[in-house]
Amino acid sequence: MTKTITFTAVLLLSTAVAYAQPAQPPAGGTPGAAQAERPPQRERDPRTMGGGDCSANPYNCKDTPNPLPKNPSVFIEEMTWMDVRDALAEGKTTAIITTGGIEPNGPWLVTGKHNYVNRANCEAVARKLGNALCAPNIEYVPEGSIEPPSSHMLSPGTISLREDTFRAVLTDVAHSLKMHGFKNIIFIGDSGGNQGGQRAVAEELNKRFNGDAVVAHVQEYYTYGVVSEHMQKQGITEGKSDGLHDDPIITLNMFIADPKSVRYDERVKAGKATINGVDLSNRAKATELATKVVEFRAQYTADAIKKAIANKGTLPAPPRPTRPPGQ
Repeated sequence: MTKTITFTAVLLLSTAVAYAQPAQPPAGGTPGAAQAERPPQRERDPRTMGGGDCSANPYNCKDTPNPLPKNPSVFIEEMTWMDVRDALAEGKTTAIITTGGIEPNGPWLVTGKHNYVNRANCEAVARKLGNALCAPNIEYVPEGSIEPPSSHMLSPGTISLREDTFRAVLTDVAHSLKMHGFKNIIFIGDSGGNQGGQRAVAEELNKRFNGDAVVAHVQEYYTYGVVSEHMQKQGITEGKSDGLHDDPIITLNMFIADPKSVRYDERVKAGKATINGVDLSNRAKATELATKVVEFRAQYTADAIKKAIANKGTLPAPPRPTRPPGQ
C-alpha cells in the first residue's frame, strides 16, 4: 500500500513539473514566428471567374474579352466559360436539358441509345430556336428497381437511378443554369420513364423561381407516334414487328449521330440491316431518311418549346389516343 501511494505521488509531481516548464520554441525561431512569416490572406477579387483568381491572371476576370474566335458549338460542355458568358450576353438564354438512359435495346443498338438520339436532336433543336444552348445530356435515369432488379435492370449494362435521385439531379442542373442567367430552361426526354419526373420538377421549379426563369417540360419531344406517321409519308412503311426494343425511326435517329451506335457496318456485312421489315442497308438512303427524322423532330420540338415559353411553363399533358374497341 505504501509503495502504491509513493508511486502515485511521484507521478503527480512529475506531471506538475512538466506543465510548469515553458513551451519550447520551434526550431530556428521564437514562438509564433512561423505564423508571423505567413503572408496575410488577400481578399478575393469580386471580378473573379474562370476557375482561378482575377488578381492572378486577367483571364480569370469576368470582364476580360475572349481571346479566341466565337465558338460555333451549341453544347455547353464544348464551350469555355467565356464562350458561355458571351453567348448569354448575345441573348442565348434558353437552355435545353436532355435526358436519355442506359438500357438494353436488342442485339443491334448500343445501351446508350437515347443519349445518341439526344446528341443529334438537341443540336438541331437549338439551331432551330436560334437562342438556345444544350446543357450536358443526363445519361442516367430511372430504369427499374436496382435491388431486386426489375424492368430494364434485368439486363446487364443497364444503369438505373432512383426516382428521387433523378429528380434531384434535374433540380440542381436547372437551378445551376438559372443562376448563370438562363431565362428559359427546357426539359426534353427521349425515354418514357423520364417524362413524369421532368414534368414534376419543371412545375415545382417554375413556382419556386416565380418569374425569374421559366422552367418547362416539353412532352412533344417524346411523341414517336407522330414521327412515325410523318416518316410513313417519306417512304418508311413498317411490316411485321421484330419484337425488339427497336424500330426504324430510332435506329435512323441514332445512325445520323454515329453509325457505330447501331452496329451499321457489321449488320450490313451480316445481312442484318433491317428492322420491322424496313431495309436500311443502302447507306445513302439511310442517311437521307435519318436526316429527315432529325429535321422533323427538331422542328416539332422547337415549335412546342416556343409554345411552352409563351405559356410561361409546361403545357397540359396531351390526351392519350383512344384505342378502338377490341384493341
